Amino acid sequence: MNLPNSITLSRMVTIPLLLWILSPHFPWQGPLGVQEIAASILFILASITDGLDGYLARRRKQITTMGMLLDPIADKIMVTAALVALVSFNPEVVKVWIAVVIIAREFLVSGLRSIASSEGFTIQASDLGKLKTVLQIVCVVSAILAHRWDAWELSVLVIPVKWIAITAIYFTVLVSIISAVDYFVGFWKQIDRASKDRREAFVLTRRKSAGTPSAH
Repeated sequence: MNLPNSITLSRMVTIPLLLWILSPHFPWQGPLGVQEIAASILFILASITDGLDGYLARRRKQITTMGMLLDPIADKIMVTAALVALVSFNPEVVKVWIAVVIIAREFLVSGLRSIASSEGFTIQASDLGKLKTVLQIVCVVSAILAHRWDAWELSVLVIPVKWIAITAIYFTVLVSIISAVDYFVGFWKQIDRASKDRREAFVLTRRKSAGTPSAH
């Protein structure tokens, strides 16, 4: 077990811990916001490991099949778990349909990538996909904090926590839908190109076969 894979596994371990913190069974609930701050810090740390494991794998030349399998699984489970928990934890911000749309997008893209891999090509992550990842972190953390605070008043500075959470969650939905369409278009182009290559190869093979004299 190399270091990048260990970091990926540690991200998966944080998922049940995050669910426990956001559950009614967490013992330190109250006006001080210990529950919200603990959950936010944990999710941010888990999100940092998302980029760290890939960076270390490339830097140390430790890219493995196990890592390529575990990393996207850990990402999808982490986002799905957080959104499902937030539907109950802060339903005013994270509606059921919002969670369904974002989670469905994750599974759709994973499915397209799996089909693409079986066909022998890859779909590269687009800038929209990267933006979606950043937005997901912002919307999850702000939705957690908005459970306790509508705004933070820091001297003359007022941070509208709830407004940021609502804006981020709807923007995330929009970018998720657009990026899903972008992935599908890229996937369709690759499939169409692969089909044309197969047809051309088949026609060329038939022509060669037809031109070969039969042995008597």
